Amino acid sequence: MELSKMLLRLLPILLILQWAAAAAAAADGEEETCAGLVPMKGRAKTMWLTEFGGVGDGRTLNTKAFREAVYRIEHIHHPGGTLLYVPAGVWLTGAFNLTSHMTLFLAKGAVIRATQDAENWPLIDPLPSYGRGREAPGGRYMSLIHGDGIEDVIITGENGTIDGQGEVWWNMWRQKTLSFTRPHLMEFMHSREIIISNVVFQNSPFWNIHPVYCSNVVIKNVTILAPHDSPNTDGIDPDSSSSVCIEDNYISTGDDLVAIKSGWDEYGITYNRPSTAISIQRLAGSSPFAGVAIGSEMSGGIENIVVQHVNVVDTGIGIHIKTNEGRGGYIKNITVSDVNMNGARLGIKIVGNVGDHPDDKFNPKALPVVDGLTLKDILGVDVKQPGLIRGIKNSPFTRVCLFNVTFEGVVEKEVPWECTDVSGSSTEVQPSPCSELASPFGSFCVGEI
Repeated sequence: MELSKMLLRLLPILLILQWAAAAAAAADGEEETCAGLVPMKGRAKTMWLTEFGGVGDGRTLNTKAFREAVYRIEHIHHPGGTLLYVPAGVWLTGAFNLTSHMTLFLAKGAVIRATQDAENWPLIDPLPSYGRGREAPGGRYMSLIHGDGIEDVIITGENGTIDGQGEVWWNMWRQKTLSFTRPHLMEFMHSREIIISNVVFQNSPFWNIHPVYCSNVVIKNVTILAPHDSPNTDGIDPDSSSSVCIEDNYISTGDDLVAIKSGWDEYGITYNRPSTAISIQRLAGSSPFAGVAIGSEMSGGIENIVVQHVNVVDTGIGIHIKTNEGRGGYIKNITVSDVNMNGARLGIKIVGNVGDHPDDKFNPKALPVVDGLTLKDILGVDVKQPGLIRGIKNSPFTRVCLFNVTFEGVVEKEVPWECTDVSGSSTEVQPSPCSELASPFGSFCVGEI
């Protein structure tokens, strides 16, 4: 093999080793990181998409090439795994699956572009914790890049792009012509040891990155983009998943930047898989909805969540914790700190009356428990309303604690906090919080001040 060709094949491996060295350096320094949860690794073998007939001209459909490449990786069982290299070009494709022990590497200038022809998007079963498609009864379209029951998978590169071309799907949603739930850009189910890094996601038909029933997932140095009027284009939605690290990402979309979920009403209660041990840090972006959301689908439970170092601008709600009667489950032991927001309709919203139901079989007496929420070191400028906290009458929210929280409004007359069916405490909060939280920051609060 010519030396130049050999170097080209080694390039993706060298870049991954460089990423791993940078992550190790960050871990040794002052900057906190959780990315070591899943170590970055090189692969012993590299394959190129062009070896399987891939053509990056933006017109040729490459679904067969992607599927054949993954099939080959799955069946050769190369020790140490295999890297699939996607070179510069526009690679039009329908939906395809990944397999275990592989890296999907997008070179600089590489664009994996979704076809807009719905015929190239297979239908798959609804998630058992949702009981039906999130938008319509029955099944749902498979994500553009999908994985089920796999492990040791890396999606990375030189900031190549995964483009969902979502406008045709957004228009179907607006026109109410969808028969099934729209596809995600990337979804992993029942999978573990996943790294997603140094990739741009844009114009997803629906949610962008959706790990569900997963563990040990790292999503780092990712950019996610969609117009602010694109419906339901959530950035990252960990769902009934544990040990998830989300750090150093920029997201600007039409819905929540990050939303933690765990199943929907009676289906989530029955499936009973919580989202737990999730870290979100150094998140920046903009959205007409929330910077960070927890819920409203949370029937399997959500606990032990740490959110820190969040910077959002021109956002509907800074921090949104949401549930509803009929959800069951719980939201507990949540710590949010070091948040800056510039331009928001509402700084903090914690409510028990948000979200619809999958069908009429839900039990309205299945009341969620919300307990142990600490929000501290939060600064908001040009925030129209500081906070709205509305618990559930027969299941009030407890141990809601605020410390060092300041909101500066844009209206002449200061808009007060609104609170019902909640108890907790507050210290150094401006404007002054509601009477239900008037007691000083107590020992019962989650986290340290």
